[in-house]
Amino acid sequence: MTSTQPFLLRAALYCTFGSAVAILFSIAASQTLLALAVAALLFSGAKLRLPPIWLPLSVFLLGTVVSLIFSGDPAAGLPQIRKFLVFLTLLVVYSTLRDLVTVRRLFYCWAIAGAATAAWGLVQFARKLHEAHALGMKFYEYYTGDRITGAMSHWMTFGGEEMFVLLMVGAYLFFGPARRSKELWPWLVCGMLLMAALVLGQTRSIWLGTLVGGLYLIWFWKRPVVLALPLALAALVLLGPSSVRERFVSLFRPHQGVDSNRFRVVTWRTGLRMIEAHPWLGLGPEEPRIQFNNYVPADIPRPLPIGSYIHLHNIYLEYAAERGIPTLLALMWMLIKILVDFTRALYSLPAGRSDRRYILRGAVAVVVAAMASGFFEYNLGDSEVLTMFLVAVACGYTGVFAGAGQTESASA
Repeated sequence: MTSTQPFLLRAALYCTFGSAVAILFSIAASQTLLALAVAALLFSGAKLRLPPIWLPLSVFLLGTVVSLIFSGDPAAGLPQIRKFLVFLTLLVVYSTLRDLVTVRRLFYCWAIAGAATAAWGLVQFARKLHEAHALGMKFYEYYTGDRITGAMSHWMTFGGEEMFVLLMVGAYLFFGPARRSKELWPWLVCGMLLMAALVLGQTRSIWLGTLVGGLYLIWFWKRPVVLALPLALAALVLLGPSSVRERFVSLFRPHQGVDSNRFRVVTWRTGLRMIEAHPWLGLGPEEPRIQFNNYVPADIPRPLPIGSYIHLHNIYLEYAAERGIPTLLALMWMLIKILVDFTRALYSLPAGRSDRRYILRGAVAVVVAAMASGFFEYNLGDSEVLTMFLVAVACGYTGVFAGAGQTESASA
């Protein structure tokens, strides 16, 4: 985009760019800028573009609407219809961020903003250590129910956003056009802050997603490093803060009353009963939360284990239970198509570091990380996390179809 372009089209670009970065600090600011970007783009007369996932995405959205219509309480599901507006992120990002240099600058801003919120999260962690000590409480018990959130309202949102930023930073360091250390060290510092915040955030589903996405990047960067990764993780667990060690051990020996894993078993079994009873259209958006107690298996003793029962803690079960198996399959169709399209584009690239390579590798890492962590959390149901996911996907498709005449390694 240049200053010679129409004012409204440039305004759409600036608002889109601002929305994609502001999501790391404020959903209100991000969505306000998104609305302004949509308006400016529409009035600019520019050609609107959607990535070639519009068909499975349309089927997914249509399935959601049909499920809502046939649910017992359509009004309760309207928040999920309003969330359709978040998907306009795909439209504005793909329609305005058309060159690789602009995309790279966007991810630079992600790295800086993510590192800033990570640093704030580290300050929060130090404060919580002090608070637990002042109260005479064991830190693990004090912290697990009130973890660091950065600029966000919940640690899951914070962790999901930081995970995506870290993966894009890693992709840039491994595959980006920069080669000299003076070009790389600022982003290495950002990556270290992000990694520290993710470790101290102690959100296990985020750890899993980051590990899967990170393994993907390392495998295609330097495969021998993968062999050293178990040793690095073991050192992190053994030499890191005791609360990190306890959190890791809780995967196998949960602390009853603090981080019991049993509540997820309850939500998963309950979700399977919902799907069995309503396989085609589901219960309707938001209904699994409302009707949860009606589907809890009879052999599960009451009271239920301590945990959050506002959703099923698994995106695949949640979407199938809410909207039916066909709608879930549409989502899976979309996710698989994204991975196939990006992978095909990667195999067509010439050897060497480039913007296209790092954008595509990073976007794949984001998708596989979201899919992996989604086995244990309803991550794409979070508007902030979904927004960043869609930004990464749209930028990935910019990388897929980048024109041969674009300068991939131009200076920022």
